[in-house]
Amino acid sequence: MGVSTNLYLAAEGAAAAATTGGIWSEWAGLMLIGPMLAFVVIVLFGKRMRYQGAEVAIGAMAFNFVWSSVLLLLNMGDSGVLYERSLEIAAVGGGLVFELGWIVDGLSIMMYWVVAAVGLAVFVYAHGYMKGEVRVTFFFAALSLFAGSMLVLVGSPNLVQLIIGWEGVGLASYLLIGHNWELKENSSAAMKAFYTNKVADVGLVIGVIIIGITLGSFHFWDLAAAAAEHSAALGPVAVAAGLLLFFGAMGKSAQFPLHIWLPDAMAGPTPVSALMHAATMVTAGIYLMARTFPLYQELATAARPWMIAAGTITLFGMGLLALVADDIKRVLAYSTVSQLGYMMTAVAAGGYTAGLFHLFTHAFFKALLFLGAGSVIHAVHSNNMSDMGGLRRHMPDTYRTFVIGALALAGVFPLSGFWSKDEILATLGYEGYNLVMWIAVAGAFVTAFYMARAVALTFFGEYRGHGEPHESPPIMTRPLWALAVPAVLAGVVNIPGLKLPWIGSFTDWLSVRSVPMGDHHAEAIDVGLAAAGLAAAVAGLWLGWRAFGPSAADRADRDRVEIPVLYPLLRQKYYLDHAALGLVWVIRQPAARAVNWVNDYVIDGVVNGVGALCQRLAGLLYGGVDQHGIDGVVHGLSWGTSGMGGLIRRIQSGRVQQYAGLLVAGLLLLAVVVLFVL
Repeated sequence: MGVSTNLYLAAEGAAAAATTGGIWSEWAGLMLIGPMLAFVVIVLFGKRMRYQGAEVAIGAMAFNFVWSSVLLLLNMGDSGVLYERSLEIAAVGGGLVFELGWIVDGLSIMMYWVVAAVGLAVFVYAHGYMKGEVRVTFFFAALSLFAGSMLVLVGSPNLVQLIIGWEGVGLASYLLIGHNWELKENSSAAMKAFYTNKVADVGLVIGVIIIGITLGSFHFWDLAAAAAEHSAALGPVAVAAGLLLFFGAMGKSAQFPLHIWLPDAMAGPTPVSALMHAATMVTAGIYLMARTFPLYQELATAARPWMIAAGTITLFGMGLLALVADDIKRVLAYSTVSQLGYMMTAVAAGGYTAGLFHLFTHAFFKALLFLGAGSVIHAVHSNNMSDMGGLRRHMPDTYRTFVIGALALAGVFPLSGFWSKDEILATLGYEGYNLVMWIAVAGAFVTAFYMARAVALTFFGEYRGHGEPHESPPIMTRPLWALAVPAVLAGVVNIPGLKLPWIGSFTDWLSVRSVPMGDHHAEAIDVGLAAAGLAAAVAGLWLGWRAFGPSAADRADRDRVEIPVLYPLLRQKYYLDHAALGLVWVIRQPAARAVNWVNDYVIDGVVNGVGALCQRLAGLLYGGVDQHGIDGVVHGLSWGTSGMGGLIRRIQSGRVQQYAGLLVAGLLLLAVVVLFVL
């Protein structure tokens, strides 16, 4: 066992003078340990605490927020932080070493801060939201495990530790989605999420094994260096390994067709949805693609068209599903799937910075939207927008912050979503993916349309539910306003051609890394392209408002808004759930029976036939060769020896006269032989 500490200079050379960040980098591993320790403490002592463990969970996230904020400040401007420490746990055959540790660079610092900032807001909100609910201690223990596993994942310096965090996130999501397991649909949703991700995880694990055996290392910098040097050893398997890693990412980041688990994951409490969709589980796949970006840029370029195709289908086709959803959380869930498609497409097209910048801004406004939806659900005790309406008068804070999040998601200038989506569009155009770029513009129109619908049905018109809706308590509304600020302003940190004093830009933050990435960042705003994206968003908002806003004649008119053929197809979710269930049925029924028949009549037949043949051969060998052959020879030799012994025993009589006679006879016989034969 040993400890290794590595400090790398920034890949962009003089563009960023990397420093260790002092104690803040050297002890950054505490951020990975904190939530895990909180999980253990809550499990052991949570029920005895005043707030049932919520105070420990919030305290751990507050600690991480402070620590990651300092690292973010150190990484801004003209200097950056680049540091890694690993503890050797075990050596595997062939020179492979298993290590645990943490890495501090531009990508990991950004993720540390996003997880901590969004996580802290969600944890505080959850303290108010879960009041009076069942198993509060269990909830905060699992929520701490969720955040801690994500930090282990993003802080990993190697692929093996990433898998540990990856599986921890999957386990925690299973526990949280099925938190209210008394309802069958909740436990079924948890199992659907778990099984879908396990299928994808097979690809990830096999891809990691291929890379580890080929390179002799699981470290990210060794993979990046091999890609940069066009390693002959990794070259033959690079595409296969890249596609397998991507298959794993498709599960976690809900890319078509493995997205089917995410909308059903809304069965969990709303704070879980907010954390999952904004800062943890679903961003893990995007993070993996970003961390292994050099592999796809240099050696696995043949994998990129498949990634772009999956991302493009996801960003447009899955966004359409939100048009027919009545559950407000499902609308946001389909929106998340669509936005993940934007991120994946950008990274696959070569837009390392563009994809991660959208991940950064999306974390804030999507967490804001989910927490706003939770505030509404908390007030009206229903997820369905058909039970809402007119809530802006009853819930002014929730209404205002939800609208801010909706406009940011739609990409309205100058909110954060406008800048990050524009960065993606510019990257797609620069890389020559013009068709994909215009599909992304159309996706922006769809996003704006369904968010206008959601706002109109939830906050305008007449209240259609039961009881008296009310604003949520301050412990829930204050996190909404806290998230609304970056939802508005976060885009400022990466405006093309603009560097903020003392802050720099998001691109500069990410530039602090151990190997060059070589992705493009526009030096100036493409006014025409930005105008096209904004026009699509405005058109979507206008049309959605016209169709579902208060100016519509009545609720019945709004319900009749439908596009023939398309809407029935969307209500069936493109029949993908049916296809998945059909596949499961095939596996469980005819396929299982076929396998059983092959086992009984083919494999067992061969085994039994070989057994019978061996038994027959054994009989032949035993009866013929062993008993009559080998044993016959042995017994014959024994009989001959015994017979000769009897004859010799007669000669050895003890009589001297007989011995003398035999001696004389022998001499005479010898003389005859000599005289007459020789």
